[in-house]
Amino acid sequence: MGNPLRISRFFVLFLLTVGLGCRAQSAPPAGATEAKLDRQIKLTIRSQYNVPPDYTVTLGQRTKSDINGYDSLPITFTNGKGSQKTTYFLISKDNNTLARLEKFDLTRNPAADVSILGRPLRGNPKAKVTLVSFDDLECPFCANMHRVLFPATLQHYGDLVRYVYRDFPLPNHPWAMHAAVDVNCLAEQSQVGYWNLVDYIHSHGSEISGENGQQNITAVFPKLDNATRDEGKRQKVNMDKLNSCIAKQDDSAIRSSVKQAEPLGVDGTPTIFINGERVTGALSQEMLWSIIDRALTDEGQVPPPLTAAEKQSMQEQNAAQSGR
Repeated sequence: MGNPLRISRFFVLFLLTVGLGCRAQSAPPAGATEAKLDRQIKLTIRSQYNVPPDYTVTLGQRTKSDINGYDSLPITFTNGKGSQKTTYFLISKDNNTLARLEKFDLTRNPAADVSILGRPLRGNPKAKVTLVSFDDLECPFCANMHRVLFPATLQHYGDLVRYVYRDFPLPNHPWAMHAAVDVNCLAEQSQVGYWNLVDYIHSHGSEISGENGQQNITAVFPKLDNATRDEGKRQKVNMDKLNSCIAKQDDSAIRSSVKQAEPLGVDGTPTIFINGERVTGALSQEMLWSIIDRALTDEGQVPPPLTAAEKQSMQEQNAAQSGR
């Protein structure tokens, strides 16, 4: 289920039939009827939401709801580690229908939940469209997405879009956290240096990892540190400060970024927010640009037309994709 405690969301009332069919002429004892209904509800929930088998599903106390003909029924999902999430369902008075009605607060701006405070910017700082990518510097899909963004997307949109990267190193990538710490050490003194280093790492990931990704991790860290120092020298930063930051390897800010991302539904990389619209995975240039165009239009701006060369490039990319 992706994030184990995330329950699928729907914009409409979703009805699940429970206990439909003929009734026995003689009613069984009340306790037996309730137990059978509880079992049917749990089976239906597990089936409809693909609840992992190691989760327990617990039904709460029914209470009166605001929906005519329905009671409110809290259902709690608990994983093997004890983490819980309670979701409220509606159950009809006749016990034949289980429903889920979710409310959305239209006064909230999803884009406001994706903070860019203190992050290096690329592009026009005053642009009305902001693209925020939760990035893992060791992730090959992030590297593919980075190649789509820079330089093609940056050149196409010019001053209309600004770009921000947030850190989301995955635990299964052994040098992603170290790389994130290094680029942020440089970002403290040079935004240009930060972006140059991110460009370098995303374009040299296989070289950094070694052949078939089998390079000893102890050999990878010095490569990352040296690349950071080299860029720092080019940007004429305070090298004593940079070296101290690299040696310290304080990952608290990175872990904070990961923690902030989880309530936004980020559970993999790349995950991109374009003025609050979330998209996941490495998108094609055509798909990415269509989303950016939509955001620009919503902001009252006219998206730039495709050049002949861009059209040709997209056609070639689509042909290559369809040939796979």
